Amino acid sequence: MKWLKDNSLTIVLSVATLATLAGMLFTGLSVHNEDLARHHLPAVALSSYLVSGHFLSAVFENWESEFLQMSAYVVLTAFLFQRGSAESRDPDEKTQEDEDPARHAHDPDAPLPVRHGGVPRTLYSYSLGIVLFALFLVSFALHLQNSAAAEAAEAALHGQAAPGIRQHLASAQFWFESFQNWQSEFLSTAVIVVLSIFLRFRGSPESKPVAAPHSQTGS
Repeated sequence: MKWLKDNSLTIVLSVATLATLAGMLFTGLSVHNEDLARHHLPAVALSSYLVSGHFLSAVFENWESEFLQMSAYVVLTAFLFQRGSAESRDPDEKTQEDEDPARHAHDPDAPLPVRHGGVPRTLYSYSLGIVLFALFLVSFALHLQNSAAAEAAEAALHGQAAPGIRQHLASAQFWFESFQNWQSEFLSTAVIVVLSIFLRFRGSPESKPVAAPHSQTGS
C-alpha cells in the first residue's frame, strides 16, 4: 500500500516506541515489586505501577533529555557550522537555503501561517524549535513531579518524611537524574556530527553520498 510506504518510517518508530515502553513497564514492575518484597510489602498491580512515580519518573526523565537534544540541535544548526559534516550547512554558503517566506504569501500551496503573514508567519518560521523546547519543558515538569513522588514513596519505605517538590527540585538526586541523560544526548549529537564527515550510509538522508569528499558539507 502506498500509504504504508509513505509513512513507514513513522510507523516503525511508533511501533518500536510502544514495544520498548511495554518492555520498560513490565521490567520496571518486576524491579519495583522485588524492592517492595525486600521491605515485606505486598506487590503492586500493573495498573497501579503504570501511574506510579517510579515508572513515570523514568519515562519523562528520558523524554526530557530527548526533547532537549532535538530542540538544541534544531536551533544550533541554524547558526553554527561543522565543515564537512552531513548535519551542517556549508559555512561558505553566502545565502540561506530557506528564502524569505514572505515571498510565498500568495502561494496557494504554502502553509496557512505563511499566507497569513505577520506574527503567525514569524512564529511558524521557528515553530519546530519552539514546540520541541516546549515539549522539553513539559517533560521536565512531569519528570520533576513524578521523581518527587518516587522519592516520597522511597522515603515512606524507610519511615522518613517525604520531601516536597521544591525540596526535591533543589536536591542533588533530581539533577543527577537529569544531567546523566543530558550529557549523553549532547555527546551522541556531537558524535554523529563528526562521524558524518568521514563515514557514510548509502541511501540515508543523514549521510553524504558515498563518493562525496570528506570536505563536502551537507548531505
